[in-house]
Amino acid sequence: MKPTIDIKAMLSPRSVAIDLTCCDKFTLLKTLAARAAANLDIPAEAVAAEIEKRDQLGSTGIGGGIAIPHARFREIKQPHAYLVRLKQPVEFDAVDGKGVDILFLLLLPASSQLDALNALAAVARKLRDPETARRMRAASNAFELYRAAVD
Repeated sequence: MKPTIDIKAMLSPRSVAIDLTCCDKFTLLKTLAARAAANLDIPAEAVAAEIEKRDQLGSTGIGGGIAIPHARFREIKQPHAYLVRLKQPVEFDAVDGKGVDILFLLLLPASSQLDALNALAAVARKLRDPETARRMRAASNAFELYRAAVD
């Protein structure tokens, strides 16, 4: 039986933003990479480059207005996340062709592919839940958005 990944272990209330405005996918990814890198000992440019490289392999927009951009890094030992709800959806080349307004940036350790896949699966399961997505979109502040993600 695979271990359960706790989103609370990846996401802190400080790593959540609400009503961010952005013009395009790659500007948004650079902005999120910079914010996430500020909490880690990795240069923002390196985080942005890995996130963009991964997204060029195939969109991380999973549909329903949600994206889970992610990349793996040798420098980190545990998954780290940054959650944002946009003020307006951004074109993201999502699988359903719709714009994205909820992004869960996931920075994963390079050491374990299985742990990385389990973390991605846990986040995808949570965000695909219609009630979770509704609560995230209805959140009136960053802490409510955080609670919707971790409850």
